[in-house]
Amino acid sequence: MGNKIAIVTGGGSGIGKASAIKLAEEGFVVCIMDIKDERAEEVKRSINKAGGTSIVLDIDVKDEERVKNGFKKACENLNGIIEVVCINAGINGTLAAIEDLKAEDWDVTLETNLRSTFLLVKHSIPYMKNRGGSIIITSSINGNRTFKNIGMSAYSTSKAGQVAFMKMAALELAKYRIRVNAICPGAIETNIGQNTHPTKSLEKVKIPIEYPEGNQPLEHRPGKPEQVADLVAFLASKKSSHITGTDIIIDGAESLL
Repeated sequence: MGNKIAIVTGGGSGIGKASAIKLAEEGFVVCIMDIKDERAEEVKRSINKAGGTSIVLDIDVKDEERVKNGFKKACENLNGIIEVVCINAGINGTLAAIEDLKAEDWDVTLETNLRSTFLLVKHSIPYMKNRGGSIIITSSINGNRTFKNIGMSAYSTSKAGQVAFMKMAALELAKYRIRVNAICPGAIETNIGQNTHPTKSLEKVKIPIEYPEGNQPLEHRPGKPEQVADLVAFLASKKSSHITGTDIIIDGAESLL
């Protein structure tokens, strides 16, 4: 039967890194799909040093051929069967007033976040349909539960699209016992800010909003990637065997303000 393989996109940092490490601890061999980056290699070394097994594949998740080949290479290199796919890679992209947002910037965000989700689900099916498994999509409260982040129209649209697509996929793939769910984090301590590009046009549409200390009523601080990874591990496990088509908020009550 071989090893139980977990695919994690964007596994070089943040939620992806924490999820890759957690899934390795849970007994999965891990394939990190990320654009070539030393951080992904560091995660691999950390997993392997702790006694796990992982590899890194240089994959641009917007590129269909690279995604398709990535699944094949994961099975060959890790000698196993894909049971879990964590679709985590994404960007905030360009933040701008809708009037000033360039169409090409809109496209980059939608392709990176939403097109890639479609590609990863599509090309995982042939590897999972005979045995079932779990697909976990990292979406966001933005676009699904909160709409206060002015300038994030492209990002929020991509995240809302992920949830809608997740529900369609969950119903369609239930016949194969492939569960599809989405996690919707609020503010989490990650480096996604490196892929965030605010523009001066935000000043003309900014809406002032005051928040209580910390912006998150439960702990008064942003969440930790490891807290999200615990949810990923649950959705990857048999303990969640009757959960599919569900978007789960993990935000410390941030979106209830």
